[in-house]
Amino acid sequence: MHHRLKKIYIAILSPALACLIAVYALRKIHPGMDMPALAGVFAAPMIFILSAVFGIAGPILYRSFFAHSHRHVHEVPPEALFIFERNLIGMTLATPYLTLFAYFMELPRFYLAATVLISLYAVYYAYPSHKRISFDEKIFRTHPVVPVDPTH
Repeated sequence: MHHRLKKIYIAILSPALACLIAVYALRKIHPGMDMPALAGVFAAPMIFILSAVFGIAGPILYRSFFAHSHRHVHEVPPEALFIFERNLIGMTLATPYLTLFAYFMELPRFYLAATVLISLYAVYYAYPSHKRISFDEKIFRTHPVVPVDPTH
């Protein structure tokens, strides 16, 4: 499960990072490309709030909902835990795309910095490390699926 989740993580995060680098390079090549300031003023609070929802509040609420929905179950199936982890990664990694949008729109410095910080936290939080996955398996009492060796 760990390797599949890591592939999903990289597949979701890579386009956002590549586009962020491309927009940065485009800004360095063509420094006169500015978005209308009025659009950033209205969009800035909304992008900041959305990044806080997807990067911080959403994962906490989703984890709480998953734990609450499995509170009477003695053992969570590995498939259900995989779907939970996959959805958690997808929800959390929406914030790098919001950061890309915030950088592209040239939001005011406060909103851009806050969105970048939330995005960095979300990227760190969503990383499917072996230690975190095994901790979740332990908490939700999931027994990892052991592949059967056909030679024995």
